[in-house]
Amino acid sequence: MEHVAFTLILHAGNARSYCFEALSLARIGKQEEVLECLKESARELQEAHRLQTNLLQMEAKGEKQEINLLAVHAQDHLMNAVLAKDLIKEMIGIMQERSS
Repeated sequence: MEHVAFTLILHAGNARSYCFEALSLARIGKQEEVLECLKESARELQEAHRLQTNLLQMEAKGEKQEINLLAVHAQDHLMNAVLAKDLIKEMIGIMQERSS
């Protein structure tokens, strides 16, 4: 479980970082790079969600998972990355609307 939690934290953290990089790039008008960062963020989030789904499926099959602070921390990272993605995509959209 520890390895899965650390891997989940890694991918969620990468996704969040790509989102904030996209926001910075949007501020200076680098639209192609913005799209690339958002694409990479989506790829990282997809991997994090895959790990989370595997854990949930194991639990549903009756395979009890050890829930510890690290697992909770990993879930928190994923939730924050998803929230950052949603908010940053909206912010980028607002910036694009205002610049046109």
